[in-house]
Amino acid sequence: MHTLESERLILRDFSERDADDVFLYATDPDVGPRAGWKPHISRAESLAVIRMFLSDDNVWAIERKSDRRVIGSLGLHSDKWRNLPDVRTFGYVLAQDCWGRGYMTEAVRRATRYCFLELDLRLLSVSHYTFNDRSRRVIEKCGFVREGTLRQTYLRYDGAVFDETVYSLTKDEWLALP
Repeated sequence: MHTLESERLILRDFSERDADDVFLYATDPDVGPRAGWKPHISRAESLAVIRMFLSDDNVWAIERKSDRRVIGSLGLHSDKWRNLPDVRTFGYVLAQDCWGRGYMTEAVRRATRYCFLELDLRLLSVSHYTFNDRSRRVIEKCGFVREGTLRQTYLRYDGAVFDETVYSLTKDEWLALP
């Protein structure tokens, strides 16, 4: 992934050296389940996820400049609802001690700029499970337009089934944002 910077963050490739930081937030029982994955139980599990990110080359590590700590991730994936080559979807997670500080909004805004201006994408999408109000607020602050809610669309690792609210943002809509 291309390295991106914002005021407080660096979006960069993961490194195996990030395993301790990832393990720190990925063990939190309030973090992974909100994104659909079970909390990590070992540093080795976090390292395996990092290796997958490196292999797929579609996920940024979110590093906080002030302390060089990796506080989350931001993925740029193929859109599961659209088959256009110039459309992608975001997926993200953030350490709980960083919630409510604007970090994810800052990361998504910076990545959106990169996607529209450098990658020349036509549309970005993002979704959240209907119970995840924090994620919804990030999405709305970044200007994404609500498309609707897909009912019973996701089976989580623990057997729970969730509805998913889907949003999108076209390049033209993004260019028109204040």
